[in-house]
Amino acid sequence: MAGSRMLQISTGPAHGWEVDFQATNSILLNGQPFAWDIVALGEGRYHVLHHGKSYSAELVSADYAAKTFVLKVNGQRIELQAKDRFDRLLEQMGLSNASAAKVNELKAPMPGLIVDIRVQPGQAVQKGDPLLVLEAMKMENILKAPADGVVGSVKVDLRANVQKGQVLVQFA
Repeated sequence: MAGSRMLQISTGPAHGWEVDFQATNSILLNGQPFAWDIVALGEGRYHVLHHGKSYSAELVSADYAAKTFVLKVNGQRIELQAKDRFDRLLEQMGLSNASAAKVNELKAPMPGLIVDIRVQPGQAVQKGDPLLVLEAMKMENILKAPADGVVGSVKVDLRANVQKGQVLVQFA
């Protein structure tokens, strides 16, 4: 359908939804219209009204490259994984691990402050393992290993301000 964007959202293997964001600003959830009111409260916090129920939602962290998000809804932590049609097509073709090619470094995706370093030189990591936590615009972004490898060196210190594109971790 032209003008729509279909995502597959999951909280694990047993819980998934098809979400279609239509050009008319409507949302379909598993093919059914999804009606809600949402108000941004600032700093990644939102108030949501759905079927007469009120929800408090907060975006805790977002990894846009891996399409993973952590939310708190009414105090309950929820981890989400999003896949677009290209991700699903690559999986169907058996190419979902195609990006596991040799990666030499991890760069900052945006400017921010390093608030946690979770690896050290010589440590073996697998694709998706958390390496660093970058705070940007009052949101914590977990930067994960783009591929399997060994940490060669960590190029930043805790509480360091970094710029977009700055090398944070080099792999051996």
